[in-house]
Amino acid sequence: MATATATAKARADKTRALGAQRAEVSQLTTYEWVALDKRGKRMKGDMPAKNASLVKAELRRQGMNPQTVRERAKPLFGASGSTIKPGDVAIFSRQIATMMASGVPMVQSFDIIADGQKNVRFKNVLLDVKQNIEGGASLHEALGRYPVQFDELYCNLVHAGETSGVLDTVLDTVATYKERTEAIKKKIKKALFYPMMVLAVVFIVILIMLLFVVPVFAKTFQDAGAQLPAPTQFLVDASEFMQGYWYIVVGIIVGSIAAIVIGKKRSPKFAHFLDRLALKMPVMGDIVRNSAIARFARTLGVTFRAGVPLVEALDAVAGATGSIVYGDAVRQMRDDISVGHQLQLAMKQTGLFPNMVVQMTGIGEESGSLDSMLFKVAEFYEEEVSNAVDTLSTLLEPLIMVVLGTLVGGIVIALYLPIFKLAGTF
Repeated sequence: MATATATAKARADKTRALGAQRAEVSQLTTYEWVALDKRGKRMKGDMPAKNASLVKAELRRQGMNPQTVRERAKPLFGASGSTIKPGDVAIFSRQIATMMASGVPMVQSFDIIADGQKNVRFKNVLLDVKQNIEGGASLHEALGRYPVQFDELYCNLVHAGETSGVLDTVLDTVATYKERTEAIKKKIKKALFYPMMVLAVVFIVILIMLLFVVPVFAKTFQDAGAQLPAPTQFLVDASEFMQGYWYIVVGIIVGSIAAIVIGKKRSPKFAHFLDRLALKMPVMGDIVRNSAIARFARTLGVTFRAGVPLVEALDAVAGATGSIVYGDAVRQMRDDISVGHQLQLAMKQTGLFPNMVVQMTGIGEESGSLDSMLFKVAEFYEEEVSNAVDTLSTLLEPLIMVVLGTLVGGIVIALYLPIFKLAGTF
């Protein structure tokens, strides 16, 4: 037991060290380079490094003659004309898995995929990865130079496939994993996008009515000397306030949103609070919870099937749940397992996993089919998320229409009440 514990701790320390190295890589400056290969062919790409001299040295080591090396210009407001999206990585994963399974050599596979890649930045990344492989780097090492696109989990899975000699099988599993996780994220974003857009439109419509429409009616009522009913008077007062202080109202709304976004990035405690709050929300909380469980189960199943030791797998899984609360729980599970606890017991102690998930995990541990059980859990909760998102969309559409109709209709009725009253006096 002591030997197993020491081994588990050593593996965990090694994983943390690799994570630290990857974090260091992510903080390097990215340089754009142009060089000539051994045949005089003009090549270009991106490379993270501490300075331009190291980029030139690396290019020469790969047998190329550097022509220009310059720091990539930072786009205005952090925008990018050709952003590499997770969906691009998912498609690449399926393409490379298919080609490897068909027996196409790795370097040739990268050439084919890069040639058909429409995203210029991602094309340069793939060409740089290919050149690193040609220079003697393994696939996981070459991918690890781009930690934003190919995270620690991705590289660990590829490394496991290379070590076990089943890289094509692992790449196929990784491709399926990326496709499933991206599909869930897209569905959730799509469900949230519609109500957010409608609410934004409602806010703009009400703002326009208060700033431009209500003042016209107010002047008419004033000229007629009409006594305004309470709803109309409230609307006129609100309009006058907005005309005088609209910038304060807009500033408060924009400032509040900015404060939440910045606070979430800079304060782990605040981010943890928001995440817990999201889990407690009606309907939406269930979607967030089920999504985290599905991603946990699928990610752990993929890493375990690839041959990654459980402690190391949990280290990578913690950042893949999409939830800070569940990520912290997985790290606690990792620490418990590293001192000899069973996975199902560690899961139960977190209080975040339903009994069904804990029991299925226990059965998988005892029967030696943990990965298969985790995939079944993932499929069940992915279906739950899909159904919940569809239900939420179905419920929100009529609800938003009712709210919109009530607000706009209420404003119109309030504006016409004095007119009806004046008409009744003649």
